[in-house]
Amino acid sequence: MKIQDLPLPDDVTRYYTRTGITELYPPQADAIERGLLDGKNILAAIPTASGKTLLAELAMLDTIRSGGKALYIVPLRALASEKYERFKEFKNLGIRVGISTGDLDSRDEYLGDNDIIVATSEKADSLLRNETQWMHDLTAVVIDEIHLLDSPDRGPTLEVTIARMRRINPYIHIIALSATVGNAHAIADWLDAECISSEWRPVDLQEGVLLGGTIHFLGRETEFSLARSKRSDPVEALVLDTLESGGQCLIFNSSRRNAASTAERVSRTLTSYKTPHLAELADTVRETDTDAARKLAGCIECGAAFHHAGLLPEHRMIVENGFRNNDIKVIACTPTLAFGLNLPARRVIIKSYRRYNPNYGMEPIPILEYKQMAGRAGRPHLDPSGECVLIAKSYPELQSLLEHYISSDPEPIYSKLGTESALRSHILSAITGRFGASHDELMDFLGLTFFATQQETSHLRGVVENVLDFLRENGMITISGESISPTALGKLVSRLYLDPYGAAVIVDGLRSREDGSVSDLTLLHLICKTPDLRKLYLRKKDYEWIPDFAYKMHDEFTEVPNEFDPGYEWFLGEVKTAAMLLDWVGESPDRDIETRFGIGGGDIRGIADTAQWIAYATAQISAHIKSRHAKSARELTERLKYGIKSELLPLVTIRGIGRARARKLREAGYATPESIVAAGARRIGKVVGQKVAENAIEDVKSSGRAGLSE
Repeated sequence: MKIQDLPLPDDVTRYYTRTGITELYPPQADAIERGLLDGKNILAAIPTASGKTLLAELAMLDTIRSGGKALYIVPLRALASEKYERFKEFKNLGIRVGISTGDLDSRDEYLGDNDIIVATSEKADSLLRNETQWMHDLTAVVIDEIHLLDSPDRGPTLEVTIARMRRINPYIHIIALSATVGNAHAIADWLDAECISSEWRPVDLQEGVLLGGTIHFLGRETEFSLARSKRSDPVEALVLDTLESGGQCLIFNSSRRNAASTAERVSRTLTSYKTPHLAELADTVRETDTDAARKLAGCIECGAAFHHAGLLPEHRMIVENGFRNNDIKVIACTPTLAFGLNLPARRVIIKSYRRYNPNYGMEPIPILEYKQMAGRAGRPHLDPSGECVLIAKSYPELQSLLEHYISSDPEPIYSKLGTESALRSHILSAITGRFGASHDELMDFLGLTFFATQQETSHLRGVVENVLDFLRENGMITISGESISPTALGKLVSRLYLDPYGAAVIVDGLRSREDGSVSDLTLLHLICKTPDLRKLYLRKKDYEWIPDFAYKMHDEFTEVPNEFDPGYEWFLGEVKTAAMLLDWVGESPDRDIETRFGIGGGDIRGIADTAQWIAYATAQISAHIKSRHAKSARELTERLKYGIKSELLPLVTIRGIGRARARKLREAGYATPESIVAAGARRIGKVVGQKVAENAIEDVKSSGRAGLSE
């Protein structure tokens, strides 16, 4: 099927023809024939690189040219940014594109002026809760990576968001995308969608298992001589073999530590791949003075890198772009890289198919996860084929891997909505959004979920009643007979996108200190007690100081369990996380925080970002219940954003002045925006650099913060 033959405006078909897309792949043609451009809902369960995004684009452009508006939902912020950059290329078609990923209590009404809005599932949910008007104007929604319905963390939010959107607009055009769905037809039935299921790929995928000197594929074997490569390590040998033929490699590891060590080992074999450009990338990474940055820079110099959530976002972006540009040849990564980001490689090496589970020890990864990793093999238009290789140490293991992973289909997707922790927030939002004004109406709404297609909603009734009791007891709803209504507190909690349990913890904690003062640690620990914030694990060495720290700071906490209480271990995790955030707002250098707490810069920023949001919610709740601690919570919110003490707050809002430069200016005697303008660019330049000084002064003047005009 030719692009030019599609029932789309001429400028749209010409756009794709100019970019080299003239003919549809078979799964794409199937979707067109099954009604993609006629408003039929579509579930595309087709392999990576088989053109899922193009299907979404065609559907969105079609609805926009008919006067509609489209929302593109993704699971990760990084993926949202990637899609946003892609869709901005439609500018010459007159298409306006926006992105919304942060500020979970904001309506972002300004985004309604766009034709395509990209958002995470959490942000889409919050926009619905906050009754954003343009959400009612949507005519199409794309749900990328819909298999994440199976995720205990993200699945319930995605599921309820889809249900609410269909409740608001039963005729909205749904395009759901995934590379790996074991029960695609079940999800398609829930969405009233045509199921496009195919194994077709533009680049052939070969899946095999390496044992000794042979890669075993189904039905054939390929000799692979470790001796010829002069490497006894199979991973290094596979990497060198790939690079010698002009390819790139992804190496999936079971942990962050393993990913970093693998990249370091591999990089030592790639010294011949050094280039001046790689040296420049490495120098950029070294500007951050941490152990992780130094290790990463050393790898990048040789054309290798590691990638995991513990890296700073800017460092992950350097690695991703370096790989896309074929400067970086090898990435050793954790499995998160397999979900969403467009980083294909000629050969994917799965170094370990087991992962540590704190409850069960090392256990095999799901088939779905393996298929996601394997799907990254094969670069369209660059590779004749892609290859995924598992590594076995014995013949029985070889047979097991061939049977369990390569010959098997992904596991079925099951709803994770049926628990109190998953339902608390969504039941409150349904009540505040007028989808649950009575028990029957609430159950009818839950009947629209994927859960309801897999189990009778009567199985939920007991869980729902428990949640309603909790919400009523904590002052978030009122129940009168069959009628259910949200209170002002309930509306606020839903708008703030906070777990009601966390909100109850905050309310109780603030009220317990109403007659006294609160310290930074008091508020930080209160934030860390909420389920919305990820807690840090305790390492063996942490037991040498965390219990002592908790004992010493006993009076700073709103609640301290007995050390023999089953919850004491969890309390210590909260204390460790709060102590890390205390160091962050106390301006400890990143390298010191990383060393003391055993985390990466990405973890620091991620936890601090979440803590900032909960601190903001704490300030809002504090004001609502007329707590005397609202001001302290508001100030802490800003300090968490920048990682600073209170005295630097006037400086960090200046463009180009972060926590380090603000401290330098303060120590040099410049404590306010006015003092910076008065000193002039020459003197300020001696502290922070000439260009930064000029931009900072211009920013202060233009914003009027110095009481000056141009």
